[in-house]
Amino acid sequence: MTEKGAAGSYTGEDRSVSFGVIVSAAVLALIVVVGVFMYVGRDDSGDDRAPASAPSPAAGSDATGFAAPEVDLFGRRVDVPNNPAGQPLPQDPSQQKSPSEEDWLTAGPAGTTEPHGWQRVYGASVPFSTSDGPTSVDGDGLAVGYSHTPQGAALAAAQITYRLNARPADRGLYTRQVRASAPQLAAYDKALDAGKLPGQQPERITRYLVAPDAFRVENYADDMAIVRLAARGPVNDGKQLWAAVRLVMVWEGGDWRLKPTESTGSPTEYVDSITGWTRW
Repeated sequence: MTEKGAAGSYTGEDRSVSFGVIVSAAVLALIVVVGVFMYVGRDDSGDDRAPASAPSPAAGSDATGFAAPEVDLFGRRVDVPNNPAGQPLPQDPSQQKSPSEEDWLTAGPAGTTEPHGWQRVYGASVPFSTSDGPTSVDGDGLAVGYSHTPQGAALAAAQITYRLNARPADRGLYTRQVRASAPQLAAYDKALDAGKLPGQQPERITRYLVAPDAFRVENYADDMAIVRLAARGPVNDGKQLWAAVRLVMVWEGGDWRLKPTESTGSPTEYVDSITGWTRW
C-alpha cells in the first residue's frame, strides 16, 4: 500500500488533468458526507459558485429502456438510461450469497459486468445488479431496495456516494439515504441555504465520476458494513494508483444508508494495488 500526495498527471485522453483533480472529483461526495465542511468554509468571493436550488424530480422519470451506450474516461462501457435517475434491472434473489458460503464477503453482485450493469445517472457512473439491487427508483429519483448482504451494502455505498457527487443539493437523498447527525444535517442545510451546494454538477466534474474498479467489505454485521471503494486514478511515476475511500453503511428501515464520519480528516488513501479486492 502506498500513500502519495496529489502528484502526477493523467495519461489518458486529457493529459492536462492532474491526479488531484481526478481524485477530488471522484470523492467529491465526501465533502457532503462529512458535514460539508469544505463547502461551508469556501470563499464566497468567487464567481463560479453554483446555485443551491434543490434538484427537481427526475425529468422523464416514467421512461424506460436505454439510449446508445457510451464509454467513460478509461474507455469502459457505461449505459445511458432513458430515465436519468437510472433503470433497475430484473432481480434474481437466488443469485444472492448466503453467510454459509466461503465468498460471502468477497463475491461481487451479479450483473454488474454485463450490459446495463453500470449506468450514467445524473452524469455519474453507478452500479445496478441483477441479484442485490437496487430494485426500484422511486418518484424522487432515489435508487432503493438493496439486499441485506455485503454485496447490497457495496452497491448502496457506490450508488449513494456517487449520486451525492453529482447532485450535492439533493436534500431528499441526503435526508433519506444518509444517516446524518443533527449537527451534520444543520451544516448541510446551512450550506444549502447559503447557495454553496450545486443542484447538479457540470459535465466538467461528472465526467470524472467513473465506476470504481473494485470494492472491499472490511467488516460486516446485520446492522453495519464497512466498505471501501477503489477509484482508479492515473499512472503516477510508472505506477497505477487508486483512491481508496472507506464508507460506513448502516442497515435501517429495511435498506442501507450511508453514515457520515464525524472526523474532519480524509477517509481516503492512495493504494498502488487492489489485489485481494473484489472486482465489480
